[in-house]
Amino acid sequence: MKLKINNIAARLEALEETIIFKIITRAQYKKNPLIYQIGKSGFKNHPDKSLFGIRLLKQEELEAVFNRYSCPEERPFNTNLPKSERDFLPPESPLHIDELDKINLTEDILKSYLGLVDEIAEEGNDPSQYGSSIEHDVYALQAISERVHFGAFYVAETKYQSDPDLYQPLIDQKDEEGILIALTRAEVERRILERVREKTKLFQKDVNAQVRRIIDPALMAKFYEQTIIPLTKKGEVLYLLQRK
Repeated sequence: MKLKINNIAARLEALEETIIFKIITRAQYKKNPLIYQIGKSGFKNHPDKSLFGIRLLKQEELEAVFNRYSCPEERPFNTNLPKSERDFLPPESPLHIDELDKINLTEDILKSYLGLVDEIAEEGNDPSQYGSSIEHDVYALQAISERVHFGAFYVAETKYQSDPDLYQPLIDQKDEEGILIALTRAEVERRILERVREKTKLFQKDVNAQVRRIIDPALMAKFYEQTIIPLTKKGEVLYLLQRK
């Protein structure tokens, strides 16, 4: 199946807007560090998890039943999730990989995201908003993960289809550095960062700073530059090395 780069780019840009909006929403709550501390959840049957960890697990258990993780870009943060209870015939896939979870960057995504929360949220604990904080954490994380993994699978496959004579020898030689160099489009990355800055400004243009927390557009661009773009390229390399 031939992929169209314009369709892939449009999907990535749409996810970009979702990510920006969800991160801005999470920033309206305090850091609430207690929600990330293991053993402080108040759930006696999950002594090894934080309140946030339990919320993320329950969300993924529900979505696994509904077959969310048969979709390549939807990689779960937890393992040993329940099997789908839904009859589902997956559409024809253009991807060439036998096991989707060979490309799973959720551990890196989670670590970077929690670092971002520490930068964008106000200091302090607000127990009345613990539930809202972890709800928006989960939704932001899922949007970021979808964007990273969509790029990892579909951008990599599109680039391979556009020039198999370039990529196949690099794959055969398992030349990770060579693949990364071939994948990198510096000008495209610069356009993405500028677009992220401008959208972050636009989304907050008419916001009343007395009642809403304003996020520095440079922070959002930095998160893209240091996390989303590098992890996407890391996933692209992994995909191509696993490509059948």
